[in-house]
Amino acid sequence: MLRSLQIRNYVLIDSLDVSFPEGLVIITGQTGAGKSIILGALSMLLGSKADASVIGRKGDNCVVEAEFVVPVEDSLTLGILDENEIDSDGGSILMRRVVSRTGRSRSFINDCPVNLQVMQAVSSKLLDIHSQHQTLLLSDRSYQLGMLDHFCGNIGLLEEAASCFSAFRSLQKELSEVTSKLERIEADSEYARSRWKRLDDAGLKEGELEELEAEQKQLANAEAIKENLYEVEEVLGGLDLKEVRKKLEKAGNYLPEAAALAERLESSRMEIKDILDEAASLNSRTELSQSRLEAVENRMGLLYDLMNKYSVSSVEGLIAERDRLSGELTDTDSLSARREELLLQVSTLNEKMEGICLRLHESRVSSSEAFAAAVSSDLRSLELERAVFEVSVEEAPMSATGSDAVRFLFSASGAKPEDVAKCASGGELSRLMLSLKAMMGRFMNMPTLIFDEIDSGVSGSAADKMGQMICSMGRNMQVFAITHLPQVAAKGDAHYLVEKGFDSEDLATTTIRPIHGEERVMEIARMLSGSQISTAAVENAKALLSDQRN
Repeated sequence: MLRSLQIRNYVLIDSLDVSFPEGLVIITGQTGAGKSIILGALSMLLGSKADASVIGRKGDNCVVEAEFVVPVEDSLTLGILDENEIDSDGGSILMRRVVSRTGRSRSFINDCPVNLQVMQAVSSKLLDIHSQHQTLLLSDRSYQLGMLDHFCGNIGLLEEAASCFSAFRSLQKELSEVTSKLERIEADSEYARSRWKRLDDAGLKEGELEELEAEQKQLANAEAIKENLYEVEEVLGGLDLKEVRKKLEKAGNYLPEAAALAERLESSRMEIKDILDEAASLNSRTELSQSRLEAVENRMGLLYDLMNKYSVSSVEGLIAERDRLSGELTDTDSLSARREELLLQVSTLNEKMEGICLRLHESRVSSSEAFAAAVSSDLRSLELERAVFEVSVEEAPMSATGSDAVRFLFSASGAKPEDVAKCASGGELSRLMLSLKAMMGRFMNMPTLIFDEIDSGVSGSAADKMGQMICSMGRNMQVFAITHLPQVAAKGDAHYLVEKGFDSEDLATTTIRPIHGEERVMEIARMLSGSQISTAAVENAKALLSDQRN
């Protein structure tokens, strides 16, 4: 059950801290007081989308926090906490969500940071909110199927189906990819083989083109190179540096600086000799070979042609393409083996999925009459004495929920039932939705239900009957009823009033507080007569409350 709710700086709520009892909790207030704001804050806490627009005027973030009490026998909820290493804290679950001005939000369970998926998984076991427009879901086939499955107790089987179907689709996708690749390789194998052979015959080597370009440059300019080297040999070979050194040494007998120059000249003479030797060696190694030049240029032409043909910019790119083609050509056997393996796995999973679908189908068909009878019984207790409700289980393509589609058929007059989306009025849809929610509460063991004006479009004795049904639900679970109907409001074990006021800065604020005694009488009288409360309305309110106590 929801024990307490705290809201800070959310839209018009500056600060709200309220506790709730067990049983049926009534929430009322004038139109525009802010009931939907409180419900929006609670929805945000439970995992709905949130952004910076929900932050109020009094800070840089908003905080919504709620405490739930979970019985120790609730293994599903406590199991989710254990899986995510969250302390259950003796059956108390404190959920908190914080939204900042950047639009980012953080979620916590028992002060442990969690992602939104965990928040939603836990909250789905604790609370169900019926919004004002949720009757539209009655035309949603997946919602109808889900309601029937909850009645059938198919949740475990549905989890098995979802897991099996996911694996089945994954294998199908891989099989399609492998088959397409294999077909492409086989169709292009001759072309691919010829492309690979041309690259393989080329005898490619990394860095080869750079070496060839350098050699081609030398061969193309070999004559000029040799001429220059000959001239270097003639010039350097004609220098008589020994004689110059002797003359400097003689001068050095009288001038120390000249002796130093003689030493430097000897060092230079040795360096020049080395240069002369190396120039001679280069000259002798420089080849004047037209045939070699042609061979080099032919090889370069081949490499350039291949690079252009295969749309790459280097020999390394050609080598990579050669290896890729080689891999494709050798992949055929392994791909064929993988395809056969996948075909077997897909067939096995398909058989398993068909078995699960059959079990789901049999469960749905065998339970559909009991489900329809239970809903019909509740509808008749809500003054739809001639109501006919049926469930049609029809064949559908295989999916994560099996191979069935469900249609809810309804008639308020006893005529042949038709699709519920086409034939029910607003008040009839409200009563039908209440019947379904009551059943969901029973079969899902949902600890808390919130009805946001589920009685919309209903009045008079029918509204009183809806109040009685909601009240009976409150004996076994915690039920919140946001209502404008005094017949429903008088049924509650506790009554809370939502009010809009103004703070010291004359800005609107929303608050909620419990009301009792005379104040509750006056609130129900207001609901009966409007802003001008008559004596008859007060007496009528007292009578409604008295009937509830009796």
